[in-house]
Amino acid sequence: MTSNNILLFVTSHDALGGTGNKTGFWYEELAAPYYVLKDAGLTPVIVTPKGGRPPIDPGSEGADFRTESVERFAADPQAQAALDKTVAADAAPADFVAVFLVGGHGTMWDFPEWSELADVLGRAVKGDKPVGAVCHGVAGLLGYRAEGRLPLVDMKTLTGFTNQEEAAVGLTEVVPFLLQSKLEEGGASFSDGGAFSEHVVVDGLLVTGQNPMSSHKAAKSLLALLGKE
Repeated sequence: MTSNNILLFVTSHDALGGTGNKTGFWYEELAAPYYVLKDAGLTPVIVTPKGGRPPIDPGSEGADFRTESVERFAADPQAQAALDKTVAADAAPADFVAVFLVGGHGTMWDFPEWSELADVLGRAVKGDKPVGAVCHGVAGLLGYRAEGRLPLVDMKTLTGFTNQEEAAVGLTEVVPFLLQSKLEEGGASFSDGGAFSEHVVVDGLLVTGQNPMSSHKAAKSLLALLGKE
C-alpha cells in the first residue's frame, strides 16, 4: 500500500534571541500547506524536535495575518489535536511521499542543527521525493550534508526570507545568521522576488517559497511535483 504521508517539519524553538520576546512557527506557513495537502487527499504529519505542541509566533496570530487558512486551522478540532500532539522526530513515519519545512523565526535556531531532519532530507533526496520549504523553513536545507557539500543548496536555484525582509522586520542583528547570505555562501543561486511578494522557485524536486505570502503557492507547487495538482 502506497503511503500518503507528507511530513511537515515545525520548530520547537520559542525564544527570539536575547530580546526577551517569543517566536516559533508562522501560523500561515503551517496552515496553508496543511490544507493544500490534506484537501488533495494526502496525510499531513506534523513533526517537531521535541514533540507536543510547538510555539506559535505571536506576530502570526495578529489580525493582519489571520488568513482564511489560519482561521480554518484555528477552528478545526482535528488540526488542533494534531498540533497538540506533534510527532517527535525519532517517531516520524518512515514512509512518506514528500517533505515540507514550515517557516517562522524559531527555525533559525533549531532547524540547521536538527539531525533527524537532516536524515529525513537525505532519505528524500536518495528516494527522489520532493522537498518543499517556505520562508525561514528553508534554513533546514542547511543541515543536510553529503560528501562535503549541501546537496539541497549547492548549485540550486532557490529562495527564502531575504536580507531585505529581515532588515524590514528589524531582526538582522537578532537572528543567528542571515538566511539569504548563508544560502549564497552554501552555493545557492538565490532568487529574490521582491520584499514581501509572493515568490516560489522550483528546481527539480526542490520547491522553495520566499515568505508567508508564498506558503499556499509553494504547497501547490509541491502537489504538482507529486502529480496531484
